[in-house]
Amino acid sequence: MEGSKTHNSESMPGDLSEALKEATKEVHEQAESTEFMKNFQRGQVSLQEFKMVMASLYYIYSALEEEIERNKDHPAYIPVYFPAELHRRTSLQEDLEYFYGPLWREEISCPESTQKYVNRLHYVGQHEPELLVAHAYTRYLGDLSGGQVLKKIAQKALHLPSTGEGLEFFTFEGVSNATKFKQLYRSRMNSIEMDPATKKRVVEEAKQAFLLNIQVFEELQKLVSQLHENSHHAQQKPELRTRGTSGAHEHGPVPVKEGEKTLMKHTDMLSSTPLVRWILALSFLVTTVAVGLFAM
Repeated sequence: MEGSKTHNSESMPGDLSEALKEATKEVHEQAESTEFMKNFQRGQVSLQEFKMVMASLYYIYSALEEEIERNKDHPAYIPVYFPAELHRRTSLQEDLEYFYGPLWREEISCPESTQKYVNRLHYVGQHEPELLVAHAYTRYLGDLSGGQVLKKIAQKALHLPSTGEGLEFFTFEGVSNATKFKQLYRSRMNSIEMDPATKKRVVEEAKQAFLLNIQVFEELQKLVSQLHENSHHAQQKPELRTRGTSGAHEHGPVPVKEGEKTLMKHTDMLSSTPLVRWILALSFLVTTVAVGLFAM
């Protein structure tokens, strides 16, 4: 019994940042072992694939930062409130306008799994704000770490301008030294007063953040698989290409069940993209978090 108590007390590090890192190690290893990350690091990603992933990021960060602003004075978030240094929504807007043009909001869609992630962020912000730090930590420190590696890969693979257009998401103008800033962020996070029960919930929420990301990848894979199949049939029966599109926007901007709206919006731009290349692009989100979190 005594040995069991000792084991339990040592199972979670005292510092919140270390506890989060330790608790998410397993899911990180799963992500790192996939071909997704390996192939992305080889630069095997198309521009159109990259654009769709950036759109998903826009919905996620919009929700995250809306809830951060709602809770910026909450005791469990005040120490890690760094909007000028970290917030990504505006940068993503600039990137989407670069890729899609001024009407980019009409060109992007929010798949069901992305909406699930968004809903979780809003729920946490409105009902359990002490858990918000888990989402902020896994996203922002990942952006500052692994995201910087991906910026160089994407810039080279997609032949984007050396001046940075289309990659504002990766550019943290308010952070002059990423290593020092991450140290500051971890220190601030560790200063948050938190009882053991709350700390455990924060750690579990960090794991949930990873799982939500994985669900986003899985749905996008299914959507593209379906798109690839539909494109194949459409080539055999051209008359089917326009069927069922008259009511595509009947219900407005709300995500359509089973990703139908997403498929319709992106059929033209992805119909010639090999399925394997698209799946590689889906690793963008997981590598941003997985590489970043463990490069801190």
